[in-house]
Amino acid sequence: MNKLLLLVGFVVVLGTTQANEYLDFNVTEIDRIEELEFGFSKYSSNLNPLLVGLTLIRGADSGAVCLDGTLPGYHLHRGHGSGANSWLIQLEGGGWCNNVRTCVYRKKTRRGSSNYMEKQLQFTGILSDKAQENPDFFNWNRVKLRYCDGASFSGDGQNQAAQLQFRGERIWRAAIADLKAKGMRYANQALLSGCSAGGLAAILRCDEFRNLFPGSTKVKCLSDAGLFLDTADVAGGRTIRNLYNGVVNFQSVKNNLPRMCTNHLDPTSCFFPQNLISQMKTPLFIVNAAYDTWQIQSSIAPTSADPSGFWHDCRLNHAKCTPSQIRFLQGFRDQMLRVVKGFSMSRHNGLFINSCFAHCQTERQDTWFADDSPVIRKKAVAIAVGDWYFDRAEVKLIDCPYPCDKSCHNLVFR
Repeated sequence: MNKLLLLVGFVVVLGTTQANEYLDFNVTEIDRIEELEFGFSKYSSNLNPLLVGLTLIRGADSGAVCLDGTLPGYHLHRGHGSGANSWLIQLEGGGWCNNVRTCVYRKKTRRGSSNYMEKQLQFTGILSDKAQENPDFFNWNRVKLRYCDGASFSGDGQNQAAQLQFRGERIWRAAIADLKAKGMRYANQALLSGCSAGGLAAILRCDEFRNLFPGSTKVKCLSDAGLFLDTADVAGGRTIRNLYNGVVNFQSVKNNLPRMCTNHLDPTSCFFPQNLISQMKTPLFIVNAAYDTWQIQSSIAPTSADPSGFWHDCRLNHAKCTPSQIRFLQGFRDQMLRVVKGFSMSRHNGLFINSCFAHCQTERQDTWFADDSPVIRKKAVAIAVGDWYFDRAEVKLIDCPYPCDKSCHNLVFR
């Protein structure tokens, strides 16, 4: 029987809200992403995590501000030794906001204002400074860029009536400029990574990140739990497409999407990774659970698509899914594998798709690299990513379907 990682979860409540509103969706999403990222895992082996202070980016003159107009920020822990000129930039996740109500709520949280951000963050998983916890990147310069715009670092507009600033793209540029001034311009190795909405941002910004450095610099990208699929929900609706359409239009994202996509597809389609990953020039590694819990709860089977509550128990605990529900979720996994088929044909790209009910596995110590971490063919996420980044091996790891994987740290909500 698979091990279960028990968290305090949140039921997504949509009520009768219209498809493009999602007030409760985003409010609970902020809290749930916190749970998924930081965990309270009974498996956690990091008993003495590194705490790294918040640095505010003094770039407000360029308009680089959070939703409420406060300064954005990041956490930087300096590299040393062989990693002194290597840089890892981790883009924080935390959902999106797609209208006045959701963004006004968000600007009163750490996902919309630096006034509410923690002054120190734990650096675990891929951000850990301990070789036994993070064997390949422990001594790099490691940065966590805080997420306070609500559009995956891609918006550029404002809503004066609601006093909202949509400046994700400017935050990205201001952060990069600040880090280059602190030594990143001299990097001989760089990795842009991100989790969830930050994993989507890592895909959107990947080729741009590559172009920041000379050709001699080794540059790659990593997306963790960022493969959000343009898929139908259990009622046949398009819950996530409606959400993304709201984000793209409300936050003026269109002009900051990759031109390779917008020259032949609509902007909302170009916010979906499946329409980007096969066209990217920069090597990309995708880490994703085949049964991503965020997508199950908020895209595939949200309460708005399940008014009878048929999916309620399954949504919170995979062990309570009926055989027909498991078959539906196997169809979602099949779609994910079709999406990455062309992408995986490039020897430069990498994959780790495990058949777990999880979300964000690179920042958590127990799922990144620990004695009982999830594995595919005996390879943990940290080893798979390291082998790929340093060209030690070609890494295309796709798990067998649920319930075959006994190493999962499955998430259960209550």
